[in-house]
Order: sequence, then C-alpha cells, then structure tokens
Amino acid sequence: MLQEVLSALWSGFGQSLQLFCYTLLGGLPLGLLIAFGSMSRIAPIRALIRGIVWIIRGTPLMLQLIIIYYGPGLLGKEWNIWGGSAAGRMAAAAAAFILNYACYFSEIYRGGIESIPKGQAEAGRVLGMTKSQIFFRIHLKQVYKRILPPMGNEIITLVKDTCLARIIAIYELTYAGQAFIKSDGLIWPLLMTGIFYLAVSGLLSMLLKREEKRLAYFE
Repeated sequence: MLQEVLSALWSGFGQSLQLFCYTLLGGLPLGLLIAFGSMSRIAPIRALIRGIVWIIRGTPLMLQLIIIYYGPGLLGKEWNIWGGSAAGRMAAAAAAFILNYACYFSEIYRGGIESIPKGQAEAGRVLGMTKSQIFFRIHLKQVYKRILPPMGNEIITLVKDTCLARIIAIYELTYAGQAFIKSDGLIWPLLMTGIFYLAVSGLLSMLLKREEKRLAYFE
C-alpha cells in the first residue's frame, strides 16, 4: 500500500512541480513588464496597468482559476480554447497562475526599482551613460538584492498555492493524497503530502538564504 501511495503522490508532485516551473518562467519576466507599465509616464497606460494589478491582487486566485478555465466555454463552444483534456486544464492553470503571480512580482519589482536613489541615475547621465547602461550596470544588482527576500517569500508561497489547481481537476499533489480518503478511507496519504511541501519549501529557503549571503558584498 505504501508503494502505491508514494507512486500516486510522486505523480501528483510532478504536476505541481510542472505548474510551479511554468509560473516562474512566465511570471517573472511578465511581472517586470507590468512593473515598467505601472511606472510609465503615459498616464492612461499607467492607470490601466495599475487597475489590472489592483483587480488581480484583490481577488482570490481560486476565483481567477475558475473564470479563466470555465469562462471561455460559457461564451460558446467556439470560444472554449482549453478543451477538456489534462493538457488544456494545465494550460488554463498556468495562465491563471502566471497572471496572478506576475502582478504580485510587478509590485516587488516596482518597489525595488523606485527604492534606488535618483542621484545614482543622475550621476550616470553625467558620465555619459545611456538609460539602459544605467539600469543594467548601476541599478540592476542593487534591485536584485533588495527584491530577493520578498520575491523569495512569493516563490515559497507559490509552492503551496499549486494545490489550488485541484479546483479545475488537475491531479496535483494534494488531489493525489485526498483521493485515498475517498477510495480507501485513509487520511495518512494526505498528511504525507505535507512532507513534499516541506521538503521543497525547505530547499528553496536554503537556496534563497545562500543567495542572500552571496549578495552581502553590497552592504
């Protein structure tokens, strides 16, 4: 029985890990673009982006999952872009997670960028540097160090939030553990899912602390 449980949990963990990776690969760069949009000098663009961020951050991720997955199909079969397959459900979950976390990441990016003293940019311009050179050579490493702790918190939260994908029937880790309650009346497989979450969260915490120490030369 233990082997069967571990096999099911490992399969569910693979789906959770897949969603986690998709979210980071899409959310980190999209969050930076959204951050630039929210700091745009063009007022309508800035207002639009900040409005979207406000809506996404102000509503539950579970609700966003439901709307993104079921919403298109309610408009008609021709609008059902996800289909009913496992791949379609994963694509819908990835889209929802990427959008949600990109908005959170964008606020962290924006806070980090705006925390850099303006005098540094002015000094760079005096030296004849372009805006891109100032950003990549002066600002980027400082921003990276400042946003690492809050970004790390969001990434660890993402590990646990992947369990929300079960709402659209994705066979992720928690779904795999809960299945044994219904089929065999066993709760310990569900409790074992906590070991997987703790292991991944612990590993990420160690890596993040190590990276923070590596950046200590900025102090």
